[in-house]
Amino acid sequence: MAEVIDGRKVAAKLDEQTKAEVDALVAAGGPRPGLTVILVGDDGASQVYVRRKIKGCEKVGIRSSEHRLPADTTQDELLALIDQLNHDPDVHGILCQVPLPAHIDTRTVLGAISPEKDVDGFHPVNVGRLSTGTGGIVPCTPLGIMLLLESVVDDFVGKDAVVIGKSNIVGKPVALLLLDRECTVTVTHIYTENLPEIAAKADIIVAAAGAPELVKGSWVKPGAVVIDVGITRIMGEDGKEKLVGDVKFDEVQHAKAVTPVPGGVGPMTIACLLHNTVQAAKTISEAKAPNGDSDYRDAPDRSLIYGEGASLD
Repeated sequence: MAEVIDGRKVAAKLDEQTKAEVDALVAAGGPRPGLTVILVGDDGASQVYVRRKIKGCEKVGIRSSEHRLPADTTQDELLALIDQLNHDPDVHGILCQVPLPAHIDTRTVLGAISPEKDVDGFHPVNVGRLSTGTGGIVPCTPLGIMLLLESVVDDFVGKDAVVIGKSNIVGKPVALLLLDRECTVTVTHIYTENLPEIAAKADIIVAAAGAPELVKGSWVKPGAVVIDVGITRIMGEDGKEKLVGDVKFDEVQHAKAVTPVPGGVGPMTIACLLHNTVQAAKTISEAKAPNGDSDYRDAPDRSLIYGEGASLD
């Protein structure tokens, strides 16, 4: 039986570390990290995500605020708000919840957020820093994926990793992070020829194609580690809706470890958002201090998350 990687457990430990960092920062006379979330329109799923993020802030001691704007907000109005927040010294992280209404250009809006406050890691400056290995804010879901992998993988050097999915949000950045850990990485997608054969050679599979139960048991070699990023609501054989990932979970029990859906990658995304907000507050504070050391990004302390070594046990 494959080990089930408990994303809730790893996220809770990261939250403990984040809270300790907040407490230490404030105790040392630094600012209390502040996260502002912008929600345009009344998309139901987005409202749920925003509530979870605000609740997460409360748990770790981050000061949070919301700007809820009507769906007919113009792009210029939204950009003006972002400019205001960019210059607000009490705001260290800005998150504009997507999707945005169709009349607003998402790329323009995300690009308007100050790179130092872009806690989602979507700004082109942060993307460039990630791709060149020069720091920057790492996107939340890819960072969470790496922490989950580190909980079960002792040594990444030389491992064959296959990423299924080429999105700017997950597939491309997680491939870069795996390369940084000295993996040999193959980036694929649903149109890749011979995809099952390519996946079957991998030591690590990150399935982020958004295709329900795409990865079958025959795609996974014994002893591989499988991270399932997908989440789709489908109709089960009993006529009831259920959530499934990109991996046929019951068929990959010969893997070394696999993430469940739900309860795998999902909890890590918010935990990493909170972590990124605290690191942004540190960076902004250091940049303002005399002779401040502006080392842009501290990685989560693995010893605090996992204990000594890379196991949750």
